[in-house]
Amino acid sequence: MLSEESQALAGILLLSLVTVETGGLYLLKIVRGRAEVTPFQEKFARAGHAHAAVLLLLALVCQPFVDASGLDGALGWLARSGVAASALLMPGGFFFSSMGAGRTRPNGFIALVFAGAALLAVSLTTLGLGLLLPSR
Repeated sequence: MLSEESQALAGILLLSLVTVETGGLYLLKIVRGRAEVTPFQEKFARAGHAHAAVLLLLALVCQPFVDASGLDGALGWLARSGVAASALLMPGGFFFSSMGAGRTRPNGFIALVFAGAALLAVSLTTLGLGLLLPSR
């Protein structure tokens, strides 16, 4: 059984995957030549879409492991929610840094990708150590 926290976040994550599905429609529009984008923007749209899907699924997979780790408090929150938050930050960085007609280089929003990557690393490290070094 999942904890109440894991169950609630899992429900949110599953519903969030529907938004990734609708984002796929935009990618189809790009691939079919029905959206005017630069090659850079197409690459970043693909990267953002892929990161969103993979990170949401990873966050979903992490939920029972957080319950099994026994982590609580700030470390429990980080292990439970950090991957989910990185699923917002990283794709957001790809999407927002490539917005604008004719853009060929990322703008300052690219920092969100790096912030999301750092949060992802810290969250997964916390969960991994929580599973390997359970408190007694």
